[in-house]
Amino acid sequence: MSEYFVGNKEFFKGIGKVKYEGPHSDNPFAFKFYDPEKIIAGTKMKEHFKFSLAYWHSFMGDGSDPFGEGTIAHPWETSDPLETAENKADACFEVTSKLGLEYYCFHDRDAAWEGDSPAESEKNLQTVTKMLKERQEATGVKLLWNTVNAFSHPRYANGAATNPDFDVLAQAGAQVKAALDANVTLGGENYVFWGGREGYMSLWNTDMKRELDHLATFLGMARDYGRKIGFKGNFLIEPKPMEPTTHQYDYDAATVLGFLRATGLDSDFLLNIEANHATLAGHTFAHDLQLAADAGMLGSIDANRGDLFVGWDTDQFPANAYDTMEAMLVVLKNGGLKGGGFNFDAKLRRNSTDPEDLFLAHIGGMDTFALGLILADKMMQDGRIDTLRKERYASFDSGKGSEFEKGNLNLEDLFAHAQHTGEPQRTSGKQELIENIINQVLFG
Repeated sequence: MSEYFVGNKEFFKGIGKVKYEGPHSDNPFAFKFYDPEKIIAGTKMKEHFKFSLAYWHSFMGDGSDPFGEGTIAHPWETSDPLETAENKADACFEVTSKLGLEYYCFHDRDAAWEGDSPAESEKNLQTVTKMLKERQEATGVKLLWNTVNAFSHPRYANGAATNPDFDVLAQAGAQVKAALDANVTLGGENYVFWGGREGYMSLWNTDMKRELDHLATFLGMARDYGRKIGFKGNFLIEPKPMEPTTHQYDYDAATVLGFLRATGLDSDFLLNIEANHATLAGHTFAHDLQLAADAGMLGSIDANRGDLFVGWDTDQFPANAYDTMEAMLVVLKNGGLKGGGFNFDAKLRRNSTDPEDLFLAHIGGMDTFALGLILADKMMQDGRIDTLRKERYASFDSGKGSEFEKGNLNLEDLFAHAQHTGEPQRTSGKQELIENIINQVLFG
């Protein structure tokens, strides 16, 4: 038996099982840093990540951008939607098994084609769900999460769950119902809500409070249905700023956390943080991760990056080990993710047109996060930065500072303390020292 899965057709001939060969290997189809069985911080590397392939970018991304049509041809595309769906399923599990990925993710419209009615669309998804289940059983690959594409169709021009037309909202509900049914059939570990157009262009024609109330009601309905049919995993919300909507209701981690707390949904939903979305919102990737972790709501991660000089969601494969090191420091200190994994919501560049490029991109992304994990563990073992941070807040560890944190002081107490102590001494943040330590640990 082959060490990797091949369905009716092998789409990536000549590429075999990708294995770890170490940092000195010159084999482009080998991992240099991702050693799945290596123990880091007491856990196997593969268990830190639960790396997942993104169905949409990998098998539907064609290299198009806002200024040009596609450049990448897909051999699995045919004129028959059923044949195309089966081809894509074969390609998905060929790639996952050759890369050693244990998970995949998909939107409903990636895997199955839309019908002329909600019932027909649901039937198409059920047909493809059976294909996916057969391939999961053949390979052991699992579903990390699925979601719906409720943003591409013209009906969703003004949103889905926040659309001012109830008939459109109902169409989105039909999609979510069918997707949750498929999730349970496939044993999905999470379910994601991504509001591609949940927001508004102008307040002149928008009742923002009403739309946000509708969004909360919709999410509650989805939660209730999922639990009723036996879904036991996490419900996740993925923050995303602007693009395409001027004002997104799920702008960043802080916005989503505030929404969930205000609507009483914070006990039912976690966050799925994407690197490129965080940077588009004007934050670092680590910033949004830390916000979610501090709230106890860091569920899963979309592993990609943006372009510093391009103002849209470029969804590039991660290649900056400094960024992944910062991200993995947050994840390690959080004790890992709450049930999620690292999904490569990333696509090939417009000029990356060879079939092998899909493998090279995933190898690079997995290596970059593996290197980030190794360096984050080194940073934690070094300990100097943690000590400096702790010392910076030492005034809150005892005395009046400790009483303040316990809630035992009032404003008059603060006045009395300030009067007694006088002007505080200036204390350096030691940022330059910290940056020097980082370089020493990384490259020393």
